[in-house]
Amino acid sequence: MMKQILISGMIGLILSLVGTPALIKLLARQGYGQYIRDDGPKAHHSKKGTPTMGGIAFILATLIAYFGTKAITGEPPTASGLLVLFLTAGLGLVGFLDDYIKVVKRRSLGLRAKAKLAGQSIIGLVFAVLALQFHDDRGLSPASQSLSFVRDFKWSIGPVLFVIFAYFMIAATSNGVNLTDGLDGLATGASVMAFGAYTFIGVWEYGQSCAYFLSATNACYDVRDPLDLAVVAAALMGSCFGFLWWNTSPAKIFMGDTGSLALGGALAGLAICSRTELLLILLGGLFMIITLSVIIQVGSFRMTGKRVFKMAPLQHHFELKGWSEVLVVVRFWIIQGLCVAVGLGLFYAGYRTG
Repeated sequence: MMKQILISGMIGLILSLVGTPALIKLLARQGYGQYIRDDGPKAHHSKKGTPTMGGIAFILATLIAYFGTKAITGEPPTASGLLVLFLTAGLGLVGFLDDYIKVVKRRSLGLRAKAKLAGQSIIGLVFAVLALQFHDDRGLSPASQSLSFVRDFKWSIGPVLFVIFAYFMIAATSNGVNLTDGLDGLATGASVMAFGAYTFIGVWEYGQSCAYFLSATNACYDVRDPLDLAVVAAALMGSCFGFLWWNTSPAKIFMGDTGSLALGGALAGLAICSRTELLLILLGGLFMIITLSVIIQVGSFRMTGKRVFKMAPLQHHFELKGWSEVLVVVRFWIIQGLCVAVGLGLFYAGYRTG
């Protein structure tokens, strides 16, 4: 069991650690540097020209790590693992098109809002529909029609409402990571913690799977492919760890929308397929907090004409208050770590009281 997870994580780590500098050189040679908006913090202007689209590195590392692990161990891919990777790579492609237009076509806002939304919608809806297919011999599909916290609730919302819910969840999570990706290493480090949590959850659900009990109990987990979800999460965690070496301050490369949309999609996919959809609010707590800061800022300005924060997303508010970039990142990592700890604590408590 652990062999697949260790191999997947190590391959992802090594490939991302070694491959990212090669990507940096390639992007720098092509002149694909980050565009810095004039309305952002003045300290960010020094980052202009830093290679972007770095998400390519950890997306490829994750894909190679997963399929390489399958080739080494002789274990076949599963529907759940492939669907999460499809969602990750699909949203990464949408982000890549956005980044490409920004840096190559020199259009600061990238893809038109409608085009970007359409791309996210197509990938998200295809994932949601397919996730209700591919039943195993126990009748389980990668996703269920029930909402979940630490496991499925007992009532079904039906396929149509599930697809709508999954779509909004994917859009919210991918955009949440995108909003968080504003400081060197911030989104990458926070994602490492979240993927570490999902590696643990996959291993735990596999060990306590209802498939191993003569009769289903409240304490066991009806999840189609929990071990393979842990393999995917480990590949993502390792790949992000390797990328963080080059993305931490002062960043040599940015993940861009290529990376942030992919990571958000991966988190949403893991939550849906592991039956921990609402738990993602805690496991991705930093992303939720930063997204809420933008909602509060926009809502307050539209209703009262006043701003709550000096600038949104929240990390820029603290920059303008005089915090150094590294200080903001480390303290926000601590917040994410606390959110993950609480989330895993509730997950375990749910098992003990199940």
